[in-house]
Amino acid sequence: MSSESAQNDYKPNKIYDVVIIGGGPAGLSAAIYASRSMLNTLVIDKNPNAGALALAHKIENYPGIPSAIPGIELLSILRKQAESFGTRIIKGMASGVNFEIEPKEIYTNEDTYSAKTVIIATGSMGRKPSIPGEEQFRGLGVSYCATCDAAFYKNQDVASAGELPDIIEEIDLIAKFARKVYIITRNKSLKQEEAEIFKRHPHIEVKLGCSVKEIRGSENVSSLVVADASGKEETLPARGVFIYLRGSQPVVDFLYGALKMEDGCILLNSKDMSTSVKGVFAIGDVTCRKIRQVVVSASEGCIAALSAEQFINRRERARSQWSAV
Repeated sequence: MSSESAQNDYKPNKIYDVVIIGGGPAGLSAAIYASRSMLNTLVIDKNPNAGALALAHKIENYPGIPSAIPGIELLSILRKQAESFGTRIIKGMASGVNFEIEPKEIYTNEDTYSAKTVIIATGSMGRKPSIPGEEQFRGLGVSYCATCDAAFYKNQDVASAGELPDIIEEIDLIAKFARKVYIITRNKSLKQEEAEIFKRHPHIEVKLGCSVKEIRGSENVSSLVVADASGKEETLPARGVFIYLRGSQPVVDFLYGALKMEDGCILLNSKDMSTSVKGVFAIGDVTCRKIRQVVVSASEGCIAALSAEQFINRRERARSQWSAV
């Protein structure tokens, strides 16, 4: 089943057996095992081109793949395999959850999804505010989501700073509203396809080899200080800045305290990947495990999916998949 056909099968207020937040190797492996267990499975994936595996130039130690393969290609294989078992994969970003009700609810900017069980596989590319002024002006000109906030900057000057795959993902929406858009990236050159995307919008100005040094304003953002590789600074007028930077922090901001955490990491039982809320599981880099390898993420996805099936069907033990179910 393709993503498009799965989209057409969607029905409002549908309750999924499993909703998986995150479409990396952990989430997609969980989807394969959940769907193969005949569980109605949904994957909410923010951006298939922006995760840690997608950015890997090559993977050459994944079991069963004898030659080096780009990370994005391995992800594509996992997606197709999950879809072949009936997984529905949608593009979206989780903005909140409610685990205090049954079925549980997951909120995105476009819709609300209900689930008997939830598997969190959002990875660890999150970050704490690190740019001077970023924390001060969050919600006052600093944004991390164009889908949420682009319309607030109609006919105003804005900037989009950080990783190009993430910037490109939302640039059409930002450019639709803004009068002027500054693209600020450490990349020193653009790929042809990236350049073509920016050329579609004549009011975009790309600042290559640059980074944001400070966000300034009074009550709201009014300007940015940008520096190139040599340290030369420039002040750009901007009423808003969309930040797309990555770090090594677990991506858990959408949970808003719904699960027990420790030092920014989700607390869980590693035997079944369960969290402090029954029916909610966490897998992959979001769990802050010491060993970060694709094969480990995949194995945790399997464990979580089988644990979700056990939870839903009230089994005493998880059911292994040695043959077709």
